[in-house]
Amino acid sequence: MPSIIDQTLFGESSRRLAVVNLCGALLLAGQQGYYVVVEGATPFYAILFLIAGMALSGIAESLPGSRRRAAGVLRLTALVVLGSMLVIMIVTPELLTN
Repeated sequence: MPSIIDQTLFGESSRRLAVVNLCGALLLAGQQGYYVVVEGATPFYAILFLIAGMALSGIAESLPGSRRRAAGVLRLTALVVLGSMLVIMIVTPELLTN
């Protein structure tokens, strides 16, 4: 009986989810770039973690079915990036919020 973790990390990819994650990462990157370059604001580092996590997840979902192991590694890396953002927010929130 396969475990839930194996089914989640190494399961079939969803093209719709890949498009949503990659477009979301692109929109967040554009928003962050606009505020930093045009408005002259300081970068909000929590958004950079979200961009990286969403981009990694989108890339993992866009891989073909024959690359399940690589997709699983990318999904796991995205979880580590987003989890580390949560840990940083709890331990030292001033690093992310400026």
